[in-house]
Parts: sequence; C-alpha cells; structure tokens
Amino acid sequence: MNAHARPIPTAADVDAAAERLKGVAVRTPLVYSPLLSDMTGGRIFLKPETLQRTGSFKFRGAYNRAVQIPEERRAAGVVACSSGNHAQGLAAAAKLLGMPAVIVMPNDAPALKRERTKALGAQVVGYDRVTEDRDAIANAIAAERGAVFVPPYDDPDVIAGQGTVGREICEDLAALGLSLDIVSANASGGGLMAGISLAVKARFPDALPLTAEPADFDDHARSYKSGIRERNAKPAGSFCDALLAPTPGEITFAVNSKLTGGAVSATDAEVARAVAFAFLELKLVVEPGGAVALAALLEGRIPARDKTVAIVLSGGNVDPETFEACLKTL
Repeated sequence: MNAHARPIPTAADVDAAAERLKGVAVRTPLVYSPLLSDMTGGRIFLKPETLQRTGSFKFRGAYNRAVQIPEERRAAGVVACSSGNHAQGLAAAAKLLGMPAVIVMPNDAPALKRERTKALGAQVVGYDRVTEDRDAIANAIAAERGAVFVPPYDDPDVIAGQGTVGREICEDLAALGLSLDIVSANASGGGLMAGISLAVKARFPDALPLTAEPADFDDHARSYKSGIRERNAKPAGSFCDALLAPTPGEITFAVNSKLTGGAVSATDAEVARAVAFAFLELKLVVEPGGAVALAALLEGRIPARDKTVAIVLSGGNVDPETFEACLKTL
C-alpha cells in the first residue's frame, strides 16, 4: 500500500497504542547512568529496549499493527520483510494473536535472528540483499495468501507503537521532576525516531530528538539537509545489520523532517567499542544496530553537558561471534 494512502500518525495515536500494549509489551525501565553522566557532564538516562519482548523495540509497533487486524482476516496471517528484529517482533505478535506469519529475511542476516524468528513459529523466506527486492517478494506472498503486509517502519500503526518508547521516557522523567532536553535513537527506516519524536514533542516541545545511524548509511542526515529522501550508496557493508534500510520511509520522513533536530553517526569501529562499553561498564548486552546512539554519545557528538539526555538502546539481538569481536576492541 502506498504510504500516502494512510494518515500521518499523531501523539494521540501513540497514546492509543500505549493502551493496546498495556500488559503485553514490557514497560522497560529508564535507567540513570552515573558513569555516563560523569563522562559527559550531563544527566544521562538509558532506555534499554534490549529487555523488551524478542529483545528489541520492534515488538511494540508490530503488535500495535497486528492487534488491529479484523478477526475475519487473521486466518490469512501477516507478512513482513526484516533483517531480524521486526521479524521476531511480528512473529511474536502473530503467535500471541493466533495468526500465521511469513518473514522475508536477507540471507546474510545473523543466524541467531533467523533461528529465533523460526522458533516463534514464523516461516522464513530468504533473499539476496544486493540483487533482490525484499518488498516485492513480501508483497507477492501477501497477495497470494491474502495476508496483511506489515511494514517494518513505514506504517502509522507501527510508528505509533514504537512511539510508546518515547512516551514512557517522558512519563518517567516527569515522575522524577525532570524535563527532557535531548533524546537519541537509532534509525534504519526511521519508525522508532518518528514515534519517539511525536510522543516527546507533545510533552516536551523544546526537546531535541537526534537520529543516530551508521556513518556510511547516513541517509537521514543527508535527507534532513536536502529536504528530500536521499538513498544510501550501497545496500550492505555495515555490521549494524538492523540499520541498513536504503532510504527513510515516506511517512517516517514526513514526521522526522519536521520534528527531529538533526542526526549523528558513528563508524563500525566506534559502535563496536560502544557495544563493549555497554557490556563491561553498564552490564548490558546491546547489538551493534542498537548501540549507535550510545556510540555517538561516547564520541562526544551529542551535546550532553548540562542537559538531560535519554539514549535508546534499541536492541540486544547480537550473535556470539560478533559480540566477542566487539569485546576485543577494548
């Protein structure tokens, strides 16, 4: 379905998603980090979506979309394309709702993510990230089965579900008597950032949302500057496998281009050090794609001094070999 055929989500949609997710999604904690605060001169809080169902924020948006599928359409199931986190999130949501799921995944996706997706009951269909079009494959399967295609990010219900991350950040800071100055989250197609920005700007209008992305896949940064959706030069080449969408989504860019305050990036080497730092110093397991915002903070690219900053650790689904390699960087 063309993105323009569906409305741009609002903060009210995020609030509605929060009601649907209540008691189903994990309300992950907002954790103050004395160490990061001392290092940066700011008040640094972490939102570890690594503790969410299936190990990433993706469950929120997937469930919010799937639960709204009419009962008469559920037998045909859902279809998605994903490198792993949306795959697992939708597979888990479908299982909870008693629906079949088919996930189109790149052949180079981490084996751990493929196996976890299968373990949740989904059928996995592989494709070549460089030579094949994942959306075309997924849409063909959906058409054949009469299933509902659930995009990984460019969908108002998915965006609204992801926005509950930002809503929870705001609620928890308000409970501490604090306002939010900066929030940074990792971006592939931009759904998490769009949802967070909607929720945050409704509660803290002066807050600065910052998109974080791999250095060689900075399509959001370039798109914000040009005012149009720019594409990445190549489809693969970073170990941040969760963040390799070719271009910002139509709906997500419509939101992010108005509400975000810009973008930061980090190289694979910097992200690897951030993954190691999270484990050794913060006692958290974070996958590369979930650690770019943290890496940018550690590299001094987020202006944290004297600010209240929330960093979203968006996922923790890292295979042992990659994790071991990251630990060797420190």
